[in-house]
Amino acid sequence: MNFSKTLAVITGGASGLGRAVAERVIAAGGKAAILDLQEAAGQAAAAQIGASFLKCDVTMEAQVTAAIDAARQALGGINLLVNCAGIAGSGKLLGKDGPMSGDFFEKVVRVNLIGTFLCDKTAAAIMQGNIPNDEGERGVIIHTASVAAFEGQIGQVAYSATKAGIAGMTLPIARELARFGIRCVAIAPGIFMTPMLAGLPQDVQDSLGQQVPFPARLGKPTEFAQMVQSIVEIPTLNGETIRLDGAIRMAPR
Repeated sequence: MNFSKTLAVITGGASGLGRAVAERVIAAGGKAAILDLQEAAGQAAAAQIGASFLKCDVTMEAQVTAAIDAARQALGGINLLVNCAGIAGSGKLLGKDGPMSGDFFEKVVRVNLIGTFLCDKTAAAIMQGNIPNDEGERGVIIHTASVAAFEGQIGQVAYSATKAGIAGMTLPIARELARFGIRCVAIAPGIFMTPMLAGLPQDVQDSLGQQVPFPARLGKPTEFAQMVQSIVEIPTLNGETIRLDGAIRMAPR
């Protein structure tokens, strides 16, 4: 697909990885709509980079349907969905205050996994009506998994479960949507500079970065966005979960 003609919906686009994707799409000549629960941050980001903003809780099906339809109208169509909305969901199965609550685990699942699913099926229903390009392609769906899907650390039981689920549904979605010319690919980032990590002391950031074999630093959101562009532009990238991690393999803790 021609990246300069991208009409992108990006969840969690108010900051971090999602914002970097929106910036790259618009810089290339495409259009982007940011979906985020953070209204003030989302509106500010959209104004700064020239995107559209729609407030949306990805756990609520009606909101997802309404927001993606509004994005379609604002952009004049949709041919790319990038799912970046998510929460860390840190917590032990048996913590200091007792066992993890089922409500907490369910919340992480609803945001990270079910939220991705709701956005996928809504965007795919629109993309299937697109006019195909010369390759027969109508759209691309990109998931944000994590290396925690494969090497979950202590305290990541809920988070790792959701990211493994996201990785796990990528191939069946790609296989199912192949008949429409819609691809589905997941990116599994390692340790990236996100707003959450940016709030940590510099020595902690440096220590985290030094855990990465090469380059020995935190990943940059612009590198995630660059991977999104590569996925869009390379038609044979499909049904895969791509690690973007500097060769790191996470220790138990």
